[in-house]
Amino acid sequence: MKNIKHSLVTILSIVIALVWIAPLFWLVGTAFTKPSFKMTFLPNTAFTLDNLKYVWNAIPFGRYYINTLILVIVTFCVQFVTSTLAGYALAVKEFKGKTIIFAIIFMQIIIPNDVLITPNFMTLSDMGLTNTKLGIMLPFYGSALAIFLLRQHFKTIPKALAEAAKIDGANTWQTIWKVYMPTAKPAYMSFAVISISYHWNNYLWPLIVTNSPANRTLTVGLAIFAKSKEANMQWANVCAATFIIILPLLIAFFILQRQFMESFVSSGIKE
Repeated sequence: MKNIKHSLVTILSIVIALVWIAPLFWLVGTAFTKPSFKMTFLPNTAFTLDNLKYVWNAIPFGRYYINTLILVIVTFCVQFVTSTLAGYALAVKEFKGKTIIFAIIFMQIIIPNDVLITPNFMTLSDMGLTNTKLGIMLPFYGSALAIFLLRQHFKTIPKALAEAAKIDGANTWQTIWKVYMPTAKPAYMSFAVISISYHWNNYLWPLIVTNSPANRTLTVGLAIFAKSKEANMQWANVCAATFIIILPLLIAFFILQRQFMESFVSSGIKE
């Protein structure tokens, strides 16, 4: 009976994997073959790199890449600092209103980001930060998910370790840096995957906030290109543009997939 269950689970896993990888297979095949008016799942035309060259020269992908890298890196670095400090305070320190603050932060995980688009845009408009990189990043400088993950990890660390560090002369910053942060590497890795992939693929918020190529991201540039005359109703061009955008994430996943999987497994919620 166990062998039958194992076989069924294996077959089901393979089917689900094939369903998920099929669109990627079609995208790559279409991007690297000559355009055809007949759409097929398997490539039926000759291999070519002309689609990539055409797309790269048709729109300022270089500028969009730089903008996206700046947004992703700066946002994650700020989240790294703010979430570490907030997680440490909620896990270790004792102060009035601690439970209420944590409940409010936890509620923010449940609320979708799209619900806050209107108030965030109105606030940024009043501050004069629309159509700026800072305006895109500012609402994400604090992450409720990262705070929650780090708070749960920090709570599992014995207080004796922190007290021993203080006896050795370590201050609060040194205790966080040398005691708490090294033990929370799985949580940092898990959140890094979530944060980087989310902001790399985020479309709606950058579309609303920006209105010039100088601050547009890759996803916004792709949407504009797909609707422009340069796309020329050719799926090969659209797929080539999409491949250019997803390539860095694919490379990162294939190189670091074991670390990704281990981080998610070991970052389970602990009480």
